[in-house]
Amino acid sequence: MNRTCNEAQPRNKPGNPAEPNPDRLEDLLREAFGFRAFRPFQHQVCQSVAQGADVLLVMPTGAGKSLCYQLPGIARGGTTLVVSPLISLMEDQVAKLQEQGFRAERIHSGRGREASRRVCSEYLYRQLDYLFIAPERLGVPGFPEMLAREKPVLVAVDEAHCISHWGHDFRPDYRLLGDRLPILRPAPVIAMTATATPLVQDDIIGQLGLETPERLIYGFRRTNIAIESVEMPPGRRPEAVRTLLQDAALRPAIIYVSSRKKAESLALELSDDFPAAAYHAGLASETRDDVQAAFQAGRFDAIVATIAFGMGIDKSDIRTVIHTALPGSLEAYYQEIGRAGRDGALSRAILLHSYADRRLHLYFHEKDYPDITILEAISGALTGAKSPKNTVRERLALDEETFDTALEKLWIHGGAVVDPEENVSLGRDGWAAPYREQRAFKLAQLDKIARYAESPGCRMLQLVRHFGDRADSGEPCGLCDFCAPEGSMAGRFRAPTGDETTIIRSTLGLLEELGSLAAGRLYREACDAGPLDRRDFERLLEGMARAGLIELSEQSFEKGGETIHFRRVTIGPGGRRLDPAALGRIAIRDPAPKSRQSKKKSKSDPVASTRRTRGKSRKERAEGAEIDQETPREIDRETYDALREWRLDESRKKRVPAFCIFHDRALAQLASDLPTDEVGLLAVSGIGPAKVRDYGESILEVIRKCGKKRS
Repeated sequence: MNRTCNEAQPRNKPGNPAEPNPDRLEDLLREAFGFRAFRPFQHQVCQSVAQGADVLLVMPTGAGKSLCYQLPGIARGGTTLVVSPLISLMEDQVAKLQEQGFRAERIHSGRGREASRRVCSEYLYRQLDYLFIAPERLGVPGFPEMLAREKPVLVAVDEAHCISHWGHDFRPDYRLLGDRLPILRPAPVIAMTATATPLVQDDIIGQLGLETPERLIYGFRRTNIAIESVEMPPGRRPEAVRTLLQDAALRPAIIYVSSRKKAESLALELSDDFPAAAYHAGLASETRDDVQAAFQAGRFDAIVATIAFGMGIDKSDIRTVIHTALPGSLEAYYQEIGRAGRDGALSRAILLHSYADRRLHLYFHEKDYPDITILEAISGALTGAKSPKNTVRERLALDEETFDTALEKLWIHGGAVVDPEENVSLGRDGWAAPYREQRAFKLAQLDKIARYAESPGCRMLQLVRHFGDRADSGEPCGLCDFCAPEGSMAGRFRAPTGDETTIIRSTLGLLEELGSLAAGRLYREACDAGPLDRRDFERLLEGMARAGLIELSEQSFEKGGETIHFRRVTIGPGGRRLDPAALGRIAIRDPAPKSRQSKKKSKSDPVASTRRTRGKSRKERAEGAEIDQETPREIDRETYDALREWRLDESRKKRVPAFCIFHDRALAQLASDLPTDEVGLLAVSGIGPAKVRDYGESILEVIRKCGKKRS
């Protein structure tokens, strides 16, 4: 719970109420939590949960979701079980609750066996108000049964979108929840997330087995964030950021970039003008903590962070969030801009993008979701008998990275069985359809964020509709670059030229005569090989829509199994009686210089193409993509074998395939780089802070032992 989310006052140490009393929520809010009043929508959620209803809660980051399980748990008079996938967040929440006088504990892979046993004993003797666990604990034999001996009064599932393979952060461990929840009943369940579209909401409900939950989707409109989207070539973006942030009113700021290298470079540039620092997964945890603390204390005016890395910063006075590349999804984008303006003052979210961003995302999509023919080739090479993983890979002549990724996806969807020793056998039928759906869904996520960046409509309203906020007014925000172009800080707008005014009149005449038209047909009819190309005509339409002369709607149709998106144009009330004042309201976006688009690639056999890449360096395979890559040095074979043995032990303990611990390529880089500390571990591809926290010391110990043998 973020204490800054409510107006706080001093309070006495709470403890549990003597008897459950779900009707005393307002009293408990003051007495136990020290808050004078609920934030918007919190009271209804707390009341439903306290009275025993299952709830799916979708509220944005910073809206006070934590209180929505913490308060009902105390009101129900027992232990609240909280399932959370983020150890750092778990540690933070437990520490805050303990500071407030609550009896809170946690069990996760970072804690020793003795500490975990003590916590289990405290749980069984009803000495806890809150028990936080990582989802993989539910896979430990006997652990769910232990929880069921003294059933919790409430089960809270945090980051619930992780249970859905439609979500942007799917975690297979979360699938255990649906099977384990029945033995914890009749405890009600509250599933919470900040980023669930209606499709993900349906999947969460189905996976958790919630039969008639209350869906509470609130608070996605941010009334104080002015959103801008500006098309700009990558090379111009650093200077644009530097120019924007010369205005002290736009700081403090968070700038998201696409790589660690760019984070370091841009932070260094900004430091010439004001205090700035980089923040990414490659930094030692002490450095990240120091940077975060300095930013929150006001000693840095700007933080430059990688898009892929969740910062976890809760600073109320952030004035600007700038994306220097297209995010991977609207969910990620909304989460990141939501860090701005939590104090209620006017703030800005500026997105700088171009076609080059989409090309980079497509490269990663092909790596993360291999073509289905590759999975089919692996499936076809499997039988009911176990075969060593590497034997199968060599038989198919696939490169290691592609094979590991494809096998993992095949395993997730049930098409392969992989044991801890990395023996592989044939799984069940029916895996192909869900994989195709998931792969297409992830690609559609990229399409949605790309269309959003170029959309001709209120940007905040589009986000609100994307998440299905049921309490929203549906009104335009009045702040974004579509609603109020005159207030734009990054984009440039101008009045129409004489030729454009002629086309405007022609366009309105055609719409009055023919009714609504697709933008493509309208272009052909109105311009007829005139002075505007298609992209300039689209900008002209957007300017007309801003002035209320026309209405633009995004529509689609299916053709040859592919979804084709297009814009439909309808004349608006202001377009039927065109006057000079209406023309004066038209603001046309003045674009940045165009970026070059890549040529279309010829179709080829995906399996054959991965065979051809075998033997090439990662840098060669990533040609054309803007990625940080390093060529690995020679591998120390003894260290590599020792790391594989260590990984096998870990996978046996957790009863999961070895690649769930680390992929072979991560072990190979470890055996090549031979890191000696946390900083070196974080520099290895595929190793982030969570992996370092869970396995870092063990890995370093393996490397040290092998080093002693060599010396």
